Amino acid sequence: MRIGVLTYHFPPEPAFLPGSLAEELAARGHEVRVLTGFPHHPGGRIHPGWRQRWWYETRSERLTVRRVPRYAADVSPRARLAGQLTFAAAAALAGRRFLAGIDALHVCQSPAVTLAAAALRRALPGVPALLHVQDLTPRAELAGEPGGEGTATVLRRLLREADLVAVSAPSMRELVTAAGADPSRVRLVLPWTDERIFRPVRPSAAARRLVGGAGRCVVMHTGPIGDRQRLETAVRAAAAVPDRTDLLLVGSGVDEPRLRGLVADWGVRNVRFVEPRSPAQLADLHAAADYQLVALRDLPELRGVVPVELPTAFSCAAPVIAAAAGDPATMVERARAGLSCPPEDWAALADRFWLAAAIGAEARTGMGQRGREAYQRDMSLRAGVDRIERMLYDVAARRTRR
Repeated sequence: MRIGVLTYHFPPEPAFLPGSLAEELAARGHEVRVLTGFPHHPGGRIHPGWRQRWWYETRSERLTVRRVPRYAADVSPRARLAGQLTFAAAAALAGRRFLAGIDALHVCQSPAVTLAAAALRRALPGVPALLHVQDLTPRAELAGEPGGEGTATVLRRLLREADLVAVSAPSMRELVTAAGADPSRVRLVLPWTDERIFRPVRPSAAARRLVGGAGRCVVMHTGPIGDRQRLETAVRAAAAVPDRTDLLLVGSGVDEPRLRGLVADWGVRNVRFVEPRSPAQLADLHAAADYQLVALRDLPELRGVVPVELPTAFSCAAPVIAAAAGDPATMVERARAGLSCPPEDWAALADRFWLAAAIGAEARTGMGQRGREAYQRDMSLRAGVDRIERMLYDVAARRTRR
């Protein structure tokens, strides 16, 4: 099958899902053509060694990547809109020829690619499309940015017109249906992680030294320290159980300076900050810590989000403490892969920290193993691409029946 892939970000940017999907589909014998931009994320500047130009393609066996120029700065709402508009125009112009003759189009849907997806659908009339929704930014958020109201309107039209819609979390079905998608055309495809890196390993001596714990239970959070996570709740919870739990925050984000200030002002000694680490280093740290913390704010749109930290922890066979509502907590509970509590409730999280420290090593290992089994069954690269491949065959077959 000849498959087109439209994505705003693609490796070497941190865009693991579209990159691994394209590689796996090509490895299965499909001809895959990826239409994307030049790498500029994170940072909002074109990566060193790259130069934007109109005609740029890379080819390997069965996989071709076409990059088109766009306004690359994303440091402000207006700059982000300019990037989306220029990418939409370039994708439509290049895609008309580059994607001619494909059997199906896979759209890695995010707010940034919405305008390009609509433009490309007009440039390729009759080509069936699978809309793979990774992030359904609520209309209220979009309306707060220049062009947001128009982008939200375009997204609703895309959802109505898509041949099939893949969602990355069970509760996202309701969100896309409310936004206009036909419920009979919505399928679940849980996100996967880089299984070459994130897998069960024995921790190195260096990881053990860094994680430490001094005999206390170590709960580690990796990833963004921002408004979506609201990690002040975790800091307060750790401060309530200083003799039983260490909280290790690995990463950075807009909320980090404030949290560091709170830790200093309150004199909290069992909360530590660690600079961001590479994926390979994170896998080592996962093995050294006792639990992984998955935290999300109590917002309706976040109840249908599976944060990347969850499949990563499951794949590493690491037990999880989920301070979240909706799908993340449900997945941990159903897999019996850890503990959960309501989001933004520091007292409830402190209770889970206390209980986590009381659970023995053998029981913690069992939690991790059950999470690993759930990942391999429902969330692995193979399981996810199997589902997407079937959906692409289905949408391609619909065109032949028209």
